[in-house]
Amino acid sequence: MVFEIKKFEGIISTVEEFELFRTSVGTPSERAANKVISFIDEHVSEFISNSPFLTMATANSEGQCDVSPRGDHPGFVSVIDEQHLFIPERPGNKRMDSAQNIITNPNIGLIFLIPGLGETLRVNGKAYICRDPELLEMSAVNGRVPLFGILVEVQECYVHCAKALIRSSLWKPDLWPEKETLPSVPQMLVDHAKIPNVTSEEVAKSLQEGYVNRLY
Repeated sequence: MVFEIKKFEGIISTVEEFELFRTSVGTPSERAANKVISFIDEHVSEFISNSPFLTMATANSEGQCDVSPRGDHPGFVSVIDEQHLFIPERPGNKRMDSAQNIITNPNIGLIFLIPGLGETLRVNGKAYICRDPELLEMSAVNGRVPLFGILVEVQECYVHCAKALIRSSLWKPDLWPEKETLPSVPQMLVDHAKIPNVTSEEVAKSLQEGYVNRLY
């Protein structure tokens, strides 16, 4: 399929153009080409057990994509065996974007992060909405059992290099922006949601109350 994007120059839109461009990029090293494994080994399991945060990429049946964050204490993602892991679903905004995508398109991509470590872990596979009682009980926090979780049938695992995190200085607090200069999320929500007679102060209070009382 060829997309017409008249506003921009240099758009690569065909397989032939891409293959020609790819030759100028070069070929991956032997290490990069061979680093992908198809199961959860001891190294992947150790990485997941130390990760408190991941991003979850899904797409619907039409290919429209969504990336959602997931976070909890290290080890919140359970490695079931060499081919399966389980991600408990904690209370959120109830949009259920990822879950709805999985119903029509089970393909999923995950990136696991560990604070202070530049390298990340990428996991790709098939996802299923899972309500297995044993897995849910195993994922309970403060006596609260999740309603469901995402079961991932692993197809690919591989480490991603640290260049992106080095360039971003993500793990360097001394380079973080001053809090006063950060975007106002409450004001963003007020302007985007356009709910009448709701102020950014009220939204900020509601968000904070949820962060304190509705994490699990």
